[in-house]
Amino acid sequence: MTPTPPPPRATAPDTPQRLRETQDAFDSVAADYDGERGNNALIQDMRREMWRWLDSTFAPGSQLIDLGCGTGLDAVRMAQRGHWVTATDWSAAMIRRTAERAQCEQVPDRVRAVSVGAHELSRLAGEGAFDGAYSDLGALNCVPDLAVVSRECARLLRPGGALVFSVIGRVCPWEIGHYLLRGRWQRVMVRYAAGLVPVGMNRRTVWTRYFRPREFYRSFQREFRLIHYRGLCVFVPPPYLTVIRERHPRLYQRLWRMDRRATGWPLLRGIGDHFLMVMRRR
Repeated sequence: MTPTPPPPRATAPDTPQRLRETQDAFDSVAADYDGERGNNALIQDMRREMWRWLDSTFAPGSQLIDLGCGTGLDAVRMAQRGHWVTATDWSAAMIRRTAERAQCEQVPDRVRAVSVGAHELSRLAGEGAFDGAYSDLGALNCVPDLAVVSRECARLLRPGGALVFSVIGRVCPWEIGHYLLRGRWQRVMVRYAAGLVPVGMNRRTVWTRYFRPREFYRSFQREFRLIHYRGLCVFVPPPYLTVIRERHPRLYQRLWRMDRRATGWPLLRGIGDHFLMVMRRR
């Protein structure tokens, strides 16, 4: 999601209204989410980086939960790798797309698409039945209370079960430079706001909270041990700067190599367009 603040409101809506607005925004883009939005080459490169970590974390044949599955690109790919996936999303339209994708890719028996938001995982049955859960590309940034997600993931996962999340971060050097050069200081400050902020998408509003990694982990530390975290797109530009990839493909590939090599280092692991975090149930 590229944060584009809509016009200010007189009063902030309550949590149920924010959830409904976010749901409506994603419902509105579900039909063409794999078009210009979903096929952005930079987003797909970020997705492939996430897959590398999913493959190294989960043993073949794992029972997994996809939190914020969107149109099912990750869920179907994991099913094709031999996993069993319960794909969840707050958007019913996205869930329909996921079910259709699983059917078209001939893995409907391995992907169970369920219209459940990450904030309401108490609706999922199966205490201790899952080997892990994952969430890609910032779906958890839209959750009002991450402590609820942690508690429910701990209920659903077996001891030692893993979480692999990619989350939109607060400090994105590319974004800071991009907007400061254009004199858009107010736009730079969006990620530093406290709490949920309105982000424009398809003339609707997605309510989003940005995190530093340690800030994010605090909501999970009671039930989960932190195994690893790293910046994602520290050297690589964020998805809305596709011009870098198009005009300088060799440089772009070099930046990805730098990302993979160095963004787990201290200082660098706390910044980037996103960060990636691996945790295990205590």
